[in-house]
Amino acid sequence: MSWLALIAFGFGVIIGSFLNVYIYRFHTGKSLAGHSHCLSCGTRLRWYELFPLVSYVVLRGRCRTCGCKIPARYFLVELTTGILFALTILLSLDIFSILLLWFIFGVLVVITVYDLYHFIIPDRLVLVLTVAVVLFTTYQVWIGSVPWSQVGRIVASALGGSFFFLVLWVISKGKWIGFGDVKLAFPLGVLVGSQYVFSFVVLSFWIGAGISLFLLTYSHLSRGKADLHLPGKALTMKSAVPFAPFLIASSLVIVFTHFNVLQLFSFY
Repeated sequence: MSWLALIAFGFGVIIGSFLNVYIYRFHTGKSLAGHSHCLSCGTRLRWYELFPLVSYVVLRGRCRTCGCKIPARYFLVELTTGILFALTILLSLDIFSILLLWFIFGVLVVITVYDLYHFIIPDRLVLVLTVAVVLFTTYQVWIGSVPWSQVGRIVASALGGSFFFLVLWVISKGKWIGFGDVKLAFPLGVLVGSQYVFSFVVLSFWIGAGISLFLLTYSHLSRGKADLHLPGKALTMKSAVPFAPFLIASSLVIVFTHFNVLQLFSFY
């Protein structure tokens, strides 16, 4: 099992490298077939500069030609994708289920990074994710992993979770949460299953609160040097923070650990 996880990690890292290209060129009109180049000086990267993870470490995160810093996002996307792919092997699923989850996780990585950089979740990505999750769930029903009797409950629970975020969006007039998060909550709710939708919602807020508090503290200690789309300003309680990464992180925690928040309050 360990060697399969290692192979999955290597494959995930390679896919992560492709996702970096896709994220950079998404909605820019640029072809995915174009050559990779330095974002600063435009120098075309040579083959030995394109090894996922390794090249970033060897080059110490800087362009070989101009010395400009390469965004850490490239390394983190590759590493995260590799880890997700490796962890999927531990779920003991059949090969088709694994491939579907890998595709789903790839889409989630793209959504996370895009929302962090642009504060928006493209409808195209949410639609692709929804189709992939529905296909994954349908396959689980077909092979007997999920009873047919649970399908209606799964859909209803996912709609309930999405409706909860819709209420927050309406009440706050879009200030607390974006409408893209409302739409994203549905496929994620289907992915975690009816038993864990409540935990998915609660955990997303816990993760959001924890990370936001960390960023707020770090920004304060660094006197505004660490910012999140707020150049020259320190983070404050009123700073906008994208919520999709918290939703996605919550769903991933539940997929891999089956965390149930209600068990924390069980005394029996």
